[in-house]
Amino acid sequence: MAQSSSDRKKNLKKPEQKKTNSADGSVKRTFFLRSLDGIEKVGNKLPHPASLFLIFVVIIMVVSHIVTVSGVTAVHPGTGETIRANSLLSGEGIRWFYTHLIDNFVQFPPLGVVLAVMLGIGLADGAGLISALLRQMVLTAPKRLITAAVVAAGILSHMASSAGYVLLVPLGAMIFIAFKRHPMAGIAAAFAGVSGGFGANFLIGSIDPILAGLSESAARMVDPAIQVTPAVNFYFALASAILLVILGTWVTEKFVEPRLGEYHGEMEEVDSVTGREKRAMKWAGISSLLVLAVFLVMLVPANGLLRNPETGSVLHSPFMTGLVSALLIFFLIPGLVYGVAVGRIKNDKDVVKLMTEAMKGLSGYIVLVFFAAQFVYCFQHSNMGILLAIKGAELLKSIGFTGIGLLLAFVLVSAFINMFMGSASAKWAIMAPVFVPMFMLVGYHPGVTQAAFRIGDSVTNIITPMMSYFALIVAFAQKYDEKYGLGTIIATMLPYSVIFFIFWSVLLAIWMLLGLPMGPGAPIHF
Repeated sequence: MAQSSSDRKKNLKKPEQKKTNSADGSVKRTFFLRSLDGIEKVGNKLPHPASLFLIFVVIIMVVSHIVTVSGVTAVHPGTGETIRANSLLSGEGIRWFYTHLIDNFVQFPPLGVVLAVMLGIGLADGAGLISALLRQMVLTAPKRLITAAVVAAGILSHMASSAGYVLLVPLGAMIFIAFKRHPMAGIAAAFAGVSGGFGANFLIGSIDPILAGLSESAARMVDPAIQVTPAVNFYFALASAILLVILGTWVTEKFVEPRLGEYHGEMEEVDSVTGREKRAMKWAGISSLLVLAVFLVMLVPANGLLRNPETGSVLHSPFMTGLVSALLIFFLIPGLVYGVAVGRIKNDKDVVKLMTEAMKGLSGYIVLVFFAAQFVYCFQHSNMGILLAIKGAELLKSIGFTGIGLLLAFVLVSAFINMFMGSASAKWAIMAPVFVPMFMLVGYHPGVTQAAFRIGDSVTNIITPMMSYFALIVAFAQKYDEKYGLGTIIATMLPYSVIFFIFWSVLLAIWMLLGLPMGPGAPIHF
């Protein structure tokens, strides 16, 4: 609900006084905001990511021809094969590009994976299951754990793609108001979980298949037989989620809320979960357990149907290879059951309608993938990726820059690039073909490189205007005070960004020192 102008002024009084108490702090903050304004201007001048990929294709064509003519070679450290560049401007190269244009798009691993998973997630989201689960989670949490519940719900919302931004961030504000707390703190806590913790999760989310597909394509430059599943970062992401809930709660209650002061605006009510929704969730939960039981029957016995028929292994088995199918079923069945129980699905036409709505939201992604696929496969066919990886690995070894320091430096690079380019999948499509094979040749599994990227990609999401939902967050904040703007959000979220970056990087360092696997079949060293 909207506030009166007098309430808005009253609500801003304390924060304004606190901001101007320190002259030095005021100067630093102004300089920081001016720097971010500069970043915003530069970022806004960049072409659309699809156009960037097209530009990169042209660059790869020109560079591949120059490198080919120059006779640059490298020796593959694994096979001993001499690697040479393939010119994409030669007759053979142009013929390859012309004949593979469609194949590059259709065979691009993330395309089918994402479309399939979103059929299940889209149905569950459209039927209202995910919304009901998030509301139930935060509304039933004890008062002293409400901040942690909001942050955790934000991290959990990654299962439904952008649902966390659209649903949970405004819900976080309403929940804090219900507990007589500042709504901006609720927005900050939810935003920190949804976007600052984007690389963490309690379960496998919609972004995992996308990144894993890109990592696999890049890793096959070094090992053509390697498989990178959506669960490649699962163990580390789970530990990260627990860490970020603790950190997010601490920052909210120790830094953000004291700075905001007391809220004096109008109070709103959060829609409670109705009795019908609770009954529907109960049936959806039962169906989830039944689906889980079926998978266990096919996995637990030594001769289980989804185990490796030759070795009996679960790690390298049809189940892990087809993990996307399991995700589709795990969301599809409970979503269908919930929709029927709550009355939103009455026939097969409703099911198809909800799935169609989910696919509409991916139209921009499909266009982006077409151009990203051309870049990835041109980079791969030109051999520029493996040449750069070998030369880069040799350079890193020669200067002794390996180990934990190398991965932490990569986290910093990812965080910096994220300030200018918001899409995680677009960034990883550009970075993976270079860094995944390079770090493999230094000795690291693709899962480690992907995890380091996800840390950097997450921690600056909440302070960069380049993040696609940043304007939406500003709009949510202005509902409670029209004077809240870009600087307000950045200043509020900066403590999360700094704390997340420091402690999440420390977690990665400890994880590597202990030699713990990043996920199933994803050791530290390749």
